[in-house]
Amino acid sequence: MKTLSVFTYLTLLLFTCFGCGNSNEINIQDTYPWCIVAYDSLERTPQERIQMMNDLGFTKYAYDWRDRHLNNTKTELILAQENNIEILSVWLWLNPKRDSIHQLSPANEKMIEIVKELDIETTFWVGLSESYFKKLNQEESIELATNLIQSVSKKAKSIHCKVALYNHKGWFGNPLNHLEVIKALPNQDLSLVYNFHHGHQHINNFDDIAIKITPHLSAVNLNGMEKDGEKILPIGKGIHEKEMVKILQNNSYNGPWGILGHVEGVDVKDILINNIEGLKSLSK
Repeated sequence: MKTLSVFTYLTLLLFTCFGCGNSNEINIQDTYPWCIVAYDSLERTPQERIQMMNDLGFTKYAYDWRDRHLNNTKTELILAQENNIEILSVWLWLNPKRDSIHQLSPANEKMIEIVKELDIETTFWVGLSESYFKKLNQEESIELATNLIQSVSKKAKSIHCKVALYNHKGWFGNPLNHLEVIKALPNQDLSLVYNFHHGHQHINNFDDIAIKITPHLSAVNLNGMEKDGEKILPIGKGIHEKEMVKILQNNSYNGPWGILGHVEGVDVKDILINNIEGLKSLSK
């Protein structure tokens, strides 16, 4: 209970600050952890991970995974449902070595099948490897990305799920390219996930980007932000994340907000707590 009360206190401090003058208040239910499965030195079991989220007060999460986690995925998602933890999203990463327009990898197909079997209505966060686009021009890249996303979206819609485009590296790391894909697929009900930790190159013109992407955002993952700093920083350790959040809110985006556990070789609970504590610094 002590951890939960600290989480609630710090979260409310952050959102009291950001919510000033904003009629759409944000509360603890609008935050979720991300990158807590693949990045955890303790390699928690599904039971331990669900308990950790309960201890920290999270009521939803985004499920990341690697092939080694697939055997336990069904167990974890069932436990999440039993503990009233919303499965906000499920990660799908496409790589040209194993995923094509006509056939997804066995691992990605298995993940979709698990979601179907459990009748979970969620959003697949789809990232496309930069390797797809290295030899393509802009027009060719848009065509390929559109075809890949359309293929995944049709599978998702068939099991009552949605697709959100996830900015990572390279061509598909540019959310403005995502908008071109959405424009080309108006009937697929696509949205965007924006990751601060993959957006350092956008800091200088984030005002312009935010205006364009906020109508399509379904999630934003927070991170400490410095132009020439480390990729992953705790919230509050950068100098730009507070202003970036305000810009999003000023453009009518009010959550949900992701808290990263994205650090190699460390207990992910410690990373989450560091980020939770970072929320307090942003309220000052």
